[in-house]
Amino acid sequence: MDPHVVAEGRLPLALLAGQGFALLPAAEVRPWLLAHGSLADWESFAASWEGMEPDRYMADGGRYRRRRHAVFTAQPGAALIRQPPRPHYQTTTYNPLNGGVERWFEPMPQAVAQSASLGTILAACRALFEELSGCRAWTAELHQFRIEARQAEAGKPTPEGMHRDGVDWVLVLMVRRRNIVSGTTTIHDLDRRQLGSFTLADPLDAAIVDDRRVYHGVTPVEAADPSQPALRDVLVATFRAS
Repeated sequence: MDPHVVAEGRLPLALLAGQGFALLPAAEVRPWLLAHGSLADWESFAASWEGMEPDRYMADGGRYRRRRHAVFTAQPGAALIRQPPRPHYQTTTYNPLNGGVERWFEPMPQAVAQSASLGTILAACRALFEELSGCRAWTAELHQFRIEARQAEAGKPTPEGMHRDGVDWVLVLMVRRRNIVSGTTTIHDLDRRQLGSFTLADPLDAAIVDDRRVYHGVTPVEAADPSQPALRDVLVATFRAS
């Protein structure tokens, strides 16, 4: 990647357009985000992952995932507007494990939805995806995920395995990682050949994928020290042209 592109707060459009994904360290993500707003409240934003309710829709019986959800929409030239709570739905084509049902997750608190950090992330994603696709009307779904690893149970960031989400673009942004081993993001083409891999290890490490062109997945995580809490917090933002 050209360092001047990063310094100006722009991500590699040619890379994303060419291969359909980018796996980016925080040093490259931060200037991109800051070109679109502020991360001044990042610490309180990251702390909002505490106290989330368990995901009650795990068909594998796992108790390792906590989750919150919010939906935003935008018309051309207008701001992204939060919508009333609605279920998250994926067909079994995209999610053979947990798809086919309406899943009602704990709503993202309004203080989080209105935070400077989340507004910056949304603005940066929207600008990037509009430049890549030309689309200006969007439905964006935001997911706060916490994956916990326990002594007797590994955590599965993507229990459905290698998958697509049934949207246009996906951002996976690392928020916090504590006492965790593994959790490697892998990208595959539509013939399921691996194209790249990257471990989101530091806050603001990110994966951005063109969901129409590639699959993505994350390997299970285990506790480095089973006697201590082990967690992986990420924000997933999906954008679908509307």
